Amino acid sequence: MMENNESNSRRSFIRTAATGAVLAAVSPAALAKDPVKKPVIIPAGAKGANDRLRVAVLGINGRGKSHIEEVMGLAEKANVEVAVLCDPDMNILQDRASDFEKKYGKKVMIEQDFRRTYEDKTIDAVTIATPNHWHALQTIWACQAGKDVYVEKPATHNIYEGKKMIEAAYKYNRIVQHGVQLRSSVAIREAVKHLEEGLIGRVYMSRGLVYRWRPDIGNKGISQTPPGLNYDLWCGPAPMRPFTKNLVHYNWHWHWNYGNGDVGNQGIHETDLCMWGLGVDHLPERITSMGGKFLWDDCKEVPEIQSSIYHYPKEKKIIQFEVRNWCTNEEDGASVGNIFYGEKGYMVVKGYGTYETYLGEKREKGPGRSEKGELTLHFQNWFDAIRARDMSIQNGPVQTGHLASSLAHLGNISYRLGRQLEFDSVAERFIGEGENEANNMLTRDYRAPYLLPEIV
Repeated sequence: MMENNESNSRRSFIRTAATGAVLAAVSPAALAKDPVKKPVIIPAGAKGANDRLRVAVLGINGRGKSHIEEVMGLAEKANVEVAVLCDPDMNILQDRASDFEKKYGKKVMIEQDFRRTYEDKTIDAVTIATPNHWHALQTIWACQAGKDVYVEKPATHNIYEGKKMIEAAYKYNRIVQHGVQLRSSVAIREAVKHLEEGLIGRVYMSRGLVYRWRPDIGNKGISQTPPGLNYDLWCGPAPMRPFTKNLVHYNWHWHWNYGNGDVGNQGIHETDLCMWGLGVDHLPERITSMGGKFLWDDCKEVPEIQSSIYHYPKEKKIIQFEVRNWCTNEEDGASVGNIFYGEKGYMVVKGYGTYETYLGEKREKGPGRSEKGELTLHFQNWFDAIRARDMSIQNGPVQTGHLASSLAHLGNISYRLGRQLEFDSVAERFIGEGENEANNMLTRDYRAPYLLPEIV
C-alpha cells in the first residue's frame, strides 16, 4: 500500500542526507521553467578531480553498448573508466568483454548478478540500460549502495516508482541522471529559451511524435531457456512466466509487464520535451487516450496506433501525443520529435539536436539550429555533477525521470481502461468515477525477492 504522505514526496525537497549533506529547496515550478534552477546539494566530501571514477554498465545488449562507448570516450577528459559489465545473459557478457578488449586494449570485469557489483566498494557509479521493469529498483538499490546513477528512459515502469526514486536520490545524496539527452543539447536548450522568451508568443500546445517502423513480431511460443541466461534475474520484479523469445532480448518493449509501448520507449524524450517547452511543472489533470492494433496479428500487447491528450485546464495548455507504427507521413519533416504552437507561430524539433521555427500567418522562417553531440554532453554533465556533488548543474535530474515517464504512464492507463481519467496533480492520484481501478495501476505487484521498498 502507498503511504498517505507519498503524494508530497516530489514537492518536499528539503532533506538531510545520510551522509550529512544539506539540501536547498527549490520548487517544481522553478525546475520546469528554468532547467538550470534545480535542488542544490552542499558538498559532503566530493570525490577529488584526480580520482578516477569507476563505472559499471548494467544491461549491455542494446543501449548499454552506447553507454560503454560514451564512458570510454570520455575516459581521459572526465577521468573515468568502465570497470564492470553486467548482464543476466553470460553469452552477451562474454561477447561484449571480447569486443571491449579488442577496442580499448584492456580487459574488463564481467558480472552476471548486478547485486554483487553494488556490493563492490570500488565502483563509484552505474549506468542502467536494462529493460524498463528493472530501472527504478536498480536505481534505488544503487543509491542505497552509495552509487551515482545514469538511468535510461523511462526512469520508471509505473508512477509510484518515480516518487521512491526521488526519495532515494535525496536520502542517500546521489546524483541520478535521467537519460533524456535532449536536455544537454546545445540546440534544444536554445530552442526552449526561445519558447520561454516568447519567440512564438504564448505557447499553448505541444505535440509529441513517435512514428517508427515497427514490424510484425509474430508469436514464437514457449521454449527452453537458453544456456547462459539467468532468466530469474532477467524477470526480476516482474512475473516469471515461461521463457519465450517474444520477450528476450528486445520485444519485451511491447508487453505490459516489462515495457511501456513506444510512448514509454522512444516517446520519453518527447514527453520530457513537451513538458519542458510548454513550461508545465506537474502532471495533467485530465487524460484521455485511445488506439489499438490495426496492423499485425502478433503477440504485442501494446497499441500500434495511440493518440493521447493531456489537459492542463488551469494553465489553458494541452499536450497531444501520437504513436504511429509502420508506413506514415512526416510532419514538417519530423517523424520523431515535437511541435510547439504559440499565438505568433510554431516550432518543430526534429529528432535530436535540430529545431526550426515558423512565424506569422505566412509561416516565415524564423531562428533555427542543428547541432549534434548531445549524448556525450549528457554523460559529461553527469560526471561534472558527480565531481561537484551538486544537483543544480544536472541537466536531467531525477525529477525529470519521474515526470516524463509518468506522463507516458498516464496515457497508457487511460488507454488500457478505455476512458477519460481525472487526476489530482498534487496528490498524484486519480479522482472521480472508477478511481480505485485506475489508482491500482499506479504501481504493480513485485515478485520476491525483488521488492520495491516502502521505506527507501
